[in-house]
Amino acid sequence: MSEQQPRPFDDPDAFDEIVDAESDRDPDLAVIEAGSRTLRTQAGPPRGDQVPARPADPEVDKALREIEQELASRWGETKLEPSVSRIRALMDLLGEPQQAYPSIHITGTNGKTSTARMIEALLGAFELRTGRYTSPHVQSITERISLDGLPMEAERFISTYQDIKPYVDMVDASQDYRLSFFEVLTGMGYAAFADAPVDVAVVEVGMGGGWDATNVIDGSVAVITPISLDHTDRLGGTPAEIAAEKAGIIKQGATVILAQQPVEAAQVMLKKAVEADATVAREGMEFGVVSREVAVGGQLVTLRGLGGEYEEVFLPLHGAHQAHNASVALAAVEAFFGVGDQHARTLDMETVRAAFASVTSPGRLEVVRRSPTVILDAAHNPAGARVTADGVTEAFGFSRLIGVVGASDDKDVKAVLEAFEPVFTEIVVTQNSSHRAMNADELAAIAVEVFGDERVVVEPRLDDALEAAITLAEEEAEYSGAGVLVTGSVITVGEARLLLGKG
Repeated sequence: MSEQQPRPFDDPDAFDEIVDAESDRDPDLAVIEAGSRTLRTQAGPPRGDQVPARPADPEVDKALREIEQELASRWGETKLEPSVSRIRALMDLLGEPQQAYPSIHITGTNGKTSTARMIEALLGAFELRTGRYTSPHVQSITERISLDGLPMEAERFISTYQDIKPYVDMVDASQDYRLSFFEVLTGMGYAAFADAPVDVAVVEVGMGGGWDATNVIDGSVAVITPISLDHTDRLGGTPAEIAAEKAGIIKQGATVILAQQPVEAAQVMLKKAVEADATVAREGMEFGVVSREVAVGGQLVTLRGLGGEYEEVFLPLHGAHQAHNASVALAAVEAFFGVGDQHARTLDMETVRAAFASVTSPGRLEVVRRSPTVILDAAHNPAGARVTADGVTEAFGFSRLIGVVGASDDKDVKAVLEAFEPVFTEIVVTQNSSHRAMNADELAAIAVEVFGDERVVVEPRLDDALEAAITLAEEEAEYSGAGVLVTGSVITVGEARLLLGKG
């Protein structure tokens, strides 16, 4: 195991420092300063999958930072009280903005954000104005609240916060505990959607379901993506226990779109649906993936929806799990439009194809560099790691794959590493800038148990870890068969994404 002594970041805002492209020498190359290292990366023109950079206006940037600091002073997303009393109090003072539009509510363990983005793309293609609320963010806090498929502009984010701040203060003063970070953002999202106004909101839970802050909406469609073990200290230690909490988003008379689930989780969901007199559509029964094949830049799928088949749909995302996410998203939108047994018709085929072809999902098997290929994926639990390992193997077939892993200390890290062990030739362990990050040496000790000493490299600084992994990949002749996968945490992926010139 090669090792280096930890070095603190020279600047806590190091990841905000991006140097302009060297257009005089090569317009496709950008130089990114990170501590004492410089990474040369490919950077093409701006794309829809790029997340917001810091505001160019210094005053706007200052105001946004002040809001971020205030939010950070509240309970973080990992400290929760199982109650919706505070968010209900805020909604009451705001005039119940979440009731101003219909909603599609999404819970599950993995695939929520990708599914939400697909639902959003489909609804937008049918000329509906959408609001999307997802978490966590990859790079910028403004990503969490999207309007018409784009992250909220910094100025609008600031004004929305300022508008609801007096009501937040009132709730803070009346409750035993102040509103949490996530509760304030949820209030902002719901208020922004009402103010826009949107035709439909696509809302991803933060954690769980029943007592999640988002669960003050009455989603006419409840989407349950695959359930597996994660956040077991808060949600329960079995799929059935976790399902019981997540089933809390199923409202009276709703339509439930149920992805493939462990049997015990499915049983809990179905029981809840019966109690709520909800209609259930199950992947593999009422809808699903008919066929799929790997294509350049993604995959070509045929999906069976609630009203019929949708053939030759190009999905520019990698992995079988994304095809299944697409089938869930399609069924959710069909249910929203009333397509089903009573109305056996398909949505307009060309509109569906165009919508799926436009989908992006930053940080989910996302290619951010070529020669050698560097891929980012935010897998942070064992189930997510397994589908990522399968997806990268299927889509890329590297003869040599170097993993860069930075994890949070509250995750089942050993099981995550075990999922990646068959596909990683070597692993570079590192840590991100979060206070929740697992120390690189602790992570290395676990990695040695899984990979053996000779396959583990330790680079505590993320910029050094990226450089080490790219150097290892470049040892493959002409870069033809080598790649780098950065994974283990959304925060690690977000920081790597910025270092590598995205956003």
